Amino acid sequence: MKKQLNLKEPIKVRTKKLVNGCQSIYLDIYMNGRRQYEFLKLYIIPEHNQADKKRNVETLNLANAIKAQKILEIYNQTYGFNHNRLSNMKLTGYMKLIAEQSVNNRVRKSAIHAVVCHLERYTPNGILLRKVDKTYLLGFIDYLKKTKQEHCKKEKTLHVNTQFYYLKTLRYCLNRAVSEDYITVNPMNKIKNEDKPKRNRTERDYLTIKELTRLVHTPFYNTLLRKAFLFSCFCGLRHCDIIALRWEDIRYDENGNALLSIIQKKTKEAISLPLCSEAIKHLPDRGNAPETEKVFAGLVSLGRSNVILHKWVEQAGNPGVESHEVQGKGRCQKYRQRAGGALRCASGKRGVCVWPGYSVAKGI
Repeated sequence: MKKQLNLKEPIKVRTKKLVNGCQSIYLDIYMNGRRQYEFLKLYIIPEHNQADKKRNVETLNLANAIKAQKILEIYNQTYGFNHNRLSNMKLTGYMKLIAEQSVNNRVRKSAIHAVVCHLERYTPNGILLRKVDKTYLLGFIDYLKKTKQEHCKKEKTLHVNTQFYYLKTLRYCLNRAVSEDYITVNPMNKIKNEDKPKRNRTERDYLTIKELTRLVHTPFYNTLLRKAFLFSCFCGLRHCDIIALRWEDIRYDENGNALLSIIQKKTKEAISLPLCSEAIKHLPDRGNAPETEKVFAGLVSLGRSNVILHKWVEQAGNPGVESHEVQGKGRCQKYRQRAGGALRCASGKRGVCVWPGYSVAKGI
């Protein structure tokens, strides 16, 4: 007579008697020397008739099905297999889910959508999340190097820094998939650094008082963009903070001095800074706008701003000056004129300073 094998399972179905006569079903999980319990909120009721017996049988069957699924998940995790509800989801579909969950991070959300667009151009039929491997990613890197930008008058490839940022965004999504146990490893980690795009450290220029004065005295057809750019020069805010600025973020004290208080989009740090008269001068007319309305409502994106502002810069006779050199970070030359105040950092970017209570350039 063959000896029957007694298989040891890491999970057992157990019951706990309740005061009302029912039995609460729970899982007794023992793995790696640690025990934990998971109550299923399923109950065995006292049996008074056949209907009660049938119901208890169905409840136990359900509890055993949950137990079997849990055991499968444990073994899959232990041995590197992963069959789950996303096993048949495409990479782009998963990334769109992450984007929709990033409601409080608009920058990340837009970056993910941009990468999704390129992935759909790279593989129009898509690829399953679990099938993304080193070969696929190397092909995508090669695609980023060769692809042409859409919606541009001049045909040009993606800047190497854009390639770097897109790959960084894709790495984030794959790391997220690993942390959520949808894939076991991130295939991006198998790619050598020399095969990845390298970010260029660009040298940034600073607007001088002379250049800024030319811009202030040069009219431009896009009045809103002009005001937003000059306002950023005089207060030191980034473009992303300018575009999100609301009237309720600007308060006035009893002496009529303006104070701006926001939480920066990039650093998530709270800042409060006084606004000089030149900054106030370049705010749009509020009219009857409510507190919650954006100050620069309708302002175009940073990328589009860079394209449009070139025309204004050329009109002002400032060759070589590009909008991203300011980029809302107040990169104007440090002003030597003193107006009875100590040097204070007025923007969220460390090391970028202006003089409080002083018009940045007299006579502007």
